[in-house]
Amino acid sequence: MRKAAVLRWPRSLRARLTILVTLVAMCVFVPGGVIGALMARHTLVESAWRHTGETASQTAAAVRHGTTRGATVPGGRGVDLVQVVVPGRKVVASSPAARGLPPIAGVWPGPDRPERDVQVCPRAEGGCVRVSAVRVSSAPDSPVVYAGARVPNAVATGMFDTLFAAQALLLIALAGWGAWKITGRALRPVEDIGATLKRINVNHLTDRVPEPAGQDEVGRLTRVVNDTLGRLEKALERQRQFTADASHELRTPIAGLRAQLEEARLHPEHTDLNELLDRVLHDVDRIQSITTDMLLLARIGAGTPEPLETVDFTELVRAHLLRRVDDPHPVDLYLEPGVTINASPDLVDRAVANLLSNAQRHAERTVELQVHRNEDHAELIVSDDGAGVPEADRERIFQRFVRLDTARSRQEGGTGLGLAISRHIACAHDGSLHVEDSQLGGARFVLRLPLEPSAD
Repeated sequence: MRKAAVLRWPRSLRARLTILVTLVAMCVFVPGGVIGALMARHTLVESAWRHTGETASQTAAAVRHGTTRGATVPGGRGVDLVQVVVPGRKVVASSPAARGLPPIAGVWPGPDRPERDVQVCPRAEGGCVRVSAVRVSSAPDSPVVYAGARVPNAVATGMFDTLFAAQALLLIALAGWGAWKITGRALRPVEDIGATLKRINVNHLTDRVPEPAGQDEVGRLTRVVNDTLGRLEKALERQRQFTADASHELRTPIAGLRAQLEEARLHPEHTDLNELLDRVLHDVDRIQSITTDMLLLARIGAGTPEPLETVDFTELVRAHLLRRVDDPHPVDLYLEPGVTINASPDLVDRAVANLLSNAQRHAERTVELQVHRNEDHAELIVSDDGAGVPEADRERIFQRFVRLDTARSRQEGGTGLGLAISRHIACAHDGSLHVEDSQLGGARFVLRLPLEPSAD
């Protein structure tokens, strides 16, 4: 057996809006057409009865007062059939249009009901006539005046209702057509967005959706899409740059490692094995440091949630300093006790390590470290008396693999990712990290992290 077809709501928003508008138009115009037809018909009927009644009453008064002229009586407004009929159903006077016609109605008003209204539809004449019959007087032999008005064919044949139905259908069709056109024009930018997004891939992110001039929802959506495409393009460019920089950073120690091993292979008699192993392990350590930092930076940048806990920031910094044994410069400490934060202790410890290592690497003689509260944040300030950071480079140094020509080089150690990792850690905790001038003459790095909510 074939399954019965099931009507499905169309997927197209344009089609759904058009159907919805058409249904609303039907709900408005169909009842409106019916009500309009009934009201128009009622108005025509009432007008016809009023005119025939007035004409019949006026003619009856003229007959009663003897002011009629011979066998001819005048018609009225819209009333062309007027007859004066005496008992025996003899027409003694009529209007020009009714001359020669038999009585146009069979009703005969009595003394107790001197006025009657009736609609007659004689087959010979075709169509219908609305007739008002008025008795001239209450005398038994009183004549009767008939005043009739022909019913318009449009009303009598139902054409009147057909015209209203056609008008309603036309308005419904116009509403549906207008909705189709208007929604098509309104949704054209959405189609442009879809077409543009289909063309875009990782190798082609430069296209943008044409922005309409208006400030409507579609215009705002277009601008949001373009902004998103711009951010994606910049993110992809940063990713490519990061890949290129990482390849370059890894190529140097790998090339050095290969060169040393090949040299040892070619001239084993001139190779000091212990010295070779030290150099090889140094390069391996550097490669391991770079890959570890890259993985950590990727994990933090991906937004992977870290378990947070209440951390005594002061004690964390103090414990970290106790573990550092090879720093070349002394550290002056200014630690406010009981500074508590809600954070990942491992990540915060890594940020502290990066900032201290950076300061030790570039200090001339001394490093200063402070931990204290500042309003609703905890601040870690690491200062050195080195060359400092030029103002133009104070944001650039937080980018990946960025080293300044002065005092930021590979020979001084570091992977070029420490400051980038530290800023990502700060941002992951809704904090911040920036650099400014130090009173010691060098750089002053300020790490701000939100205090633990219950901390005073």
